[in-house]
Amino acid sequence: MPRWKPDARQRLVMAALGLFAEQGYDETTVAQISERAGLTRSTFFRHFADKREILTTGQTTLSRLLAEGIDAAPVDATPMMAVAAGLERASGEMTSFNRELSPLLHAAIEANTELQERNALKSIGMAAAMVDALKRRNVADPTAHVAAELGVLAFRLGYTRWADPSRDEDPGELAPHTRAAFDELRAAAAELR
Repeated sequence: MPRWKPDARQRLVMAALGLFAEQGYDETTVAQISERAGLTRSTFFRHFADKREILTTGQTTLSRLLAEGIDAAPVDATPMMAVAAGLERASGEMTSFNRELSPLLHAAIEANTELQERNALKSIGMAAAMVDALKRRNVADPTAHVAAELGVLAFRLGYTRWADPSRDEDPGELAPHTRAAFDELRAAAAELR
């Protein structure tokens, strides 16, 4: 009987992050991840090239979603309105699974210097995707960079609030959290004059 199940990718991610947090990234093997997920090594390699890819696969998707939202913004949208559209697009794709991953991902990153560096690169990749999308809209380079960095900060702040495990109430969707964070940052930037 085949061992394939439709949620294999999610199970592998959960197993990997749990092991990374418990015993460290370097000490965790693909065999251990597969075993914890109740899957075979070949199933692991159908979904991921190696254990590092578990941590980077979401970055590619997130960067793409941010850029798609900016690209889809109305032609007359300001750079900040376009970034807000990117945040809405990316936030709208986040599910309760993403929220459940947050504490495990945070613990794994905090325990490993290499993962901390990769996490920093994730922010750089998100910003670069937004800058490129803004430049396609003929936004000047400095303006594109500032708007993109505010977008990255807003996404991280909104996501942190949404995924906070200490919250007793259901946080609902991510989009209102990133929207509120973006509005706060825009107001803060206006006070810098």
